[in-house]
Amino acid sequence: MTHSYTVAGITCSSCVAKVKSKLLTHPDVLAAEVTLEEQKAVITMQKQVSIAELQQALGIDSKYKISADASDHENHTLIEVKQESWLTTYKPLLLIAFFITSVSIFTSHGNLHSGMNTFMAGFFLVFSFFKFLNLKGFAESYAMYDLLAIKIPVYGYIYPFIELALGISYLISFQPLITNWTALIVMSFSSLGVIQSVVNKKMIRCACLGAIFNLPMSTVTIVEDLLMVAMAALMLFMF
Repeated sequence: MTHSYTVAGITCSSCVAKVKSKLLTHPDVLAAEVTLEEQKAVITMQKQVSIAELQQALGIDSKYKISADASDHENHTLIEVKQESWLTTYKPLLLIAFFITSVSIFTSHGNLHSGMNTFMAGFFLVFSFFKFLNLKGFAESYAMYDLLAIKIPVYGYIYPFIELALGISYLISFQPLITNWTALIVMSFSSLGVIQSVVNKKMIRCACLGAIFNLPMSTVTIVEDLLMVAMAALMLFMF
């Protein structure tokens, strides 16, 4: 992967050579091109290296200060590692899951099929809502890992509408067979990109709640997607 960065403090050709040599000391940096005029560094790395690590390679107290290049939109969606507890990180997702589950239980009156149908409706409606708050931001984040959005970026703009349609379909019990098959296929395919990203340990933003919350991609995201796949499959079996 290749990303561009702004490096403040480069004033001469000697600085260019020094910054380049220091960046190349990082074991995951494969190549680095540094320019004097633009004060930029284009870095090729075998796996994502955080800005904090790059700055450490340059020297914490160095006059050279590295930051993400504003033109590198993909790099802006990468997550810097923060020392936060698991509960703090996933609090928004856990609260949403709690509320949707509670409503599903209270309205199902002990009927498993009805409860799952309400849960699926709430899931798709709520998650699509957060994506619509910043559609462009979601599409850019989604294109970082979804296998179809990577090749066809416009799919990132279409996906929230698919979730909205599924949410409404579950809410009004529209063609249960078609709705469940669609959810099963869409969520199964979506989970492939998530699994690939987690296995490759990519430090990127999870776009499940759009670009509003800075949730990291992790096994939690895999569980979330596979849970929806399992529920759709179970509802098809019960149908």
